[in-house]
Amino acid sequence: MNTVKTGMLLAGLMALFGVVGYFLGGGTGMMIALGFGLATNLFAYWNSDRLALAAHHAVEVDERTAPELVRMVRDLAARAGLPMPRVYLIDNPQPNAFATGRNPENAAVAATTGLLNMLSHDEVAGVMAHELAHIKNRDTLIMTVSATIAGAIATLAQFGFLFGGRGENRPNPIVMIGTALLAPLAAMIIQMAISRSREYDADRMGAQICGQPLSLASALARIAGGVAQIPNPDAERRPATASLFIINPLSGQGVDNLFSTHPATENRIAALHALAQEMGAQAQPSGFFAQSSSSPWGSVRGPGGGPAGTRRGPWG
Repeated sequence: MNTVKTGMLLAGLMALFGVVGYFLGGGTGMMIALGFGLATNLFAYWNSDRLALAAHHAVEVDERTAPELVRMVRDLAARAGLPMPRVYLIDNPQPNAFATGRNPENAAVAATTGLLNMLSHDEVAGVMAHELAHIKNRDTLIMTVSATIAGAIATLAQFGFLFGGRGENRPNPIVMIGTALLAPLAAMIIQMAISRSREYDADRMGAQICGQPLSLASALARIAGGVAQIPNPDAERRPATASLFIINPLSGQGVDNLFSTHPATENRIAALHALAQEMGAQAQPSGFFAQSSSSPWGSVRGPGGGPAGTRRGPWG
């Protein structure tokens, strides 16, 4: 049902392209808009991963520059039955991560330095497993294409408002203003619905890949706390990419409504606890922020930078 729902939402985005074109330029405008939408889809298919990584200044790493992280991703990818994705680091103090790529053979996972600084080894494994689940489900293509189309609809509406027709050929000003305002809003709502529909599935599959639902639940709680305190300027400048991240990088609030790119974090954590009971996992005795002394990540730092302690960097 999720696949059908997502397909319908993507079709809705393309239909919205046509509607915007029709209101701005009649039948001809609709055909031009649909052609523009098709071109946008093709461009997003081949280039969305490079654009998303470049937008957040991600740097590719390997076993020499980030040995423990790369080995972790390789082990998890093998457990998921996936090819080894490219691994990237983003020099950003906000804890977060995303996956991108048009298919499992051309995929990448990216983690911020803030994620590696604040989370334990098991929590990072849960996050990476979640991102690999997106790759396995081919959500990365769906979400990056929807983000590109949503941005293109906003551009088309604004362009049409500024330059659409002249004299008698110019559409009704009220219609143009309404289109310029409502089309981007409608595109954003559809895009957010697509993103929310995929997160629960990725949480569940990611927990099964890493075998530790409670570690992923702990990671979600810690990331949400970090996002609430630490801004992400690159994401703020490119809000269309917010849906790619495991937690919305634009805000620490996760409310299930039309204007949220992600389900409420509390709901996701509750679902993971229910899955842990199904799998027979035991609750962590010290709560979400327990840290194994044998973790190669060393002692965990909170969103504010403490507590202090010796720490061995996870990228060597």
